[in-house]
Amino acid sequence: MTWGGVSVVLGFAGLAVLGVCSFRVYLGVRRLARELERARRRLRPHHRELRDELHALRESRETQPTDDGVRSS
Repeated sequence: MTWGGVSVVLGFAGLAVLGVCSFRVYLGVRRLARELERARRRLRPHHRELRDELHALRESRETQPTDDGVRSS
């Protein structure tokens, strides 16, 4: 009978350890999500600038005449 009680207690202890670990993972994921959102907010203006610059470069490249030959460096 004591082995049955010990196994039940160890089972609950194991579940408690898993619960604590999963809670810590949950807190870590929330902290990571906040950090990613903060980084996105900080990078958003730079992203817009780079996107606009890339668009301008693509437009300027399209307007240039293309040569039929291959240029060497």
